[in-house]
Amino acid sequence: MRVHKLTFAALAVAAGLSLTACQNDDAGTGQSDPSSGSTVSSSAGGSDSGSSDQGGAKDSAGTSSATNSGSTSSGGTGKAAGTGSDANAKVGKCRTDELEITAKDNTIDGDPDGTAVVELTNHSGRDCTISGYAGVDLKTNAGALSAKRTGQQVDSAVLKNGKSTFFPINYPFNKSGGSGVRVTGLVVTPPDETKSVTLDWPGAATLPVTDGSGSPVKVGPVGSAGQGG
Repeated sequence: MRVHKLTFAALAVAAGLSLTACQNDDAGTGQSDPSSGSTVSSSAGGSDSGSSDQGGAKDSAGTSSATNSGSTSSGGTGKAAGTGSDANAKVGKCRTDELEITAKDNTIDGDPDGTAVVELTNHSGRDCTISGYAGVDLKTNAGALSAKRTGQQVDSAVLKNGKSTFFPINYPFNKSGGSGVRVTGLVVTPPDETKSVTLDWPGAATLPVTDGSGSPVKVGPVGSAGQGG
């Protein structure tokens, strides 16, 4: 009986070792498969080759290729930002048809000369640039009288949509005691434009008669007068 017990014990140990060996073989096989699967996944996912492809596409094809490669959000935003920057860098000039032009008297008591202020308001729906001297002609009963430039420095500026800029017109009072030259209208041509607008003259009704040596009317550059004067 003792011999049989030892035999059974030996068989049990042998069976246990055999089962452990089988489990180790199965475990080794299981580790090998995931490792193989991970390699395939990396190759199929193409993280390295995909990055190279996308990088090459960006280098050779620019933004549109980057957009197609899956960076739709960042690529689209970058393109829009670039377009906006280009648009801002190339703001067009203000055109006559895009400006609402009005004039009003702005003479202050005690001033030696009269002053009219012309307002130009941008209603184009876009920003535009405006700088320089506007053309100013007074319509009179003796013919057109062109204003002379004051010679002040000209500054270029962007006129935002809906905003206004101003320039002054200075003229002498008629203190001669005579009827003088009767002013019937004001013609304004914005800077760098050929199309004019005709306005009512807001200043004094008459100007003194000149000796023909030059225009007594002076015009300042756009932006040289503030709101209301």
